[in-house]
Amino acid sequence: MKLWLLRHGPPLVNSGTCYGASDVPADPQATLRAAQELAGQLPAGLALRSSPLRRCRQLADALCALRPDFACSEDPRLAEMDFGQWEGMRWDAIARAEFDAWMADFPGWRCGGGESVAQLMARVGQALADTRRAGSDALWITHGGVVRAVRLLAAGIALPQQAGDWPREGLAFGQAECIALAPDDAAQSGETP
Repeated sequence: MKLWLLRHGPPLVNSGTCYGASDVPADPQATLRAAQELAGQLPAGLALRSSPLRRCRQLADALCALRPDFACSEDPRLAEMDFGQWEGMRWDAIARAEFDAWMADFPGWRCGGGESVAQLMARVGQALADTRRAGSDALWITHGGVVRAVRLLAAGIALPQQAGDWPREGLAFGQAECIALAPDDAAQSGETP
């Protein structure tokens, strides 16, 4: 089975801002262009699940307007990581001691008192397990952190132990990638897709 991952359009925030779980909008023109470019490339009848955050909903709405064959629903497990008190701050304004504490306990540190990487991985893992159980191709409209988590989970890594284990390469705004997944029964038996 295949899972298409689509990242929202460029958010309307200042560069260098931590905006994880903040409900910021995306650039409407770039979002529409992304939907138009992808509408003809995706297969018919995909189950489309979107993060409930506005920047993803904008793209989901634009894509579903062009592709009414998609069954669209929201899934809060596809939201970006919640950075707590860091939300809305410039990354370079976060206290060095807090950032160092995160790097020292990359999977367990609750960033800004919000969410940890372990919590992000757990909820994305649950969503991925549900998608595998459904056994049909799907499309997620989501965020950079969720895309990276899916890449790790699809490679059999349930939890990165240090920051260097986190995928460096991201998915550009408004871009998609397709990941082949083993269906649930093959994943449990250890088969590969």
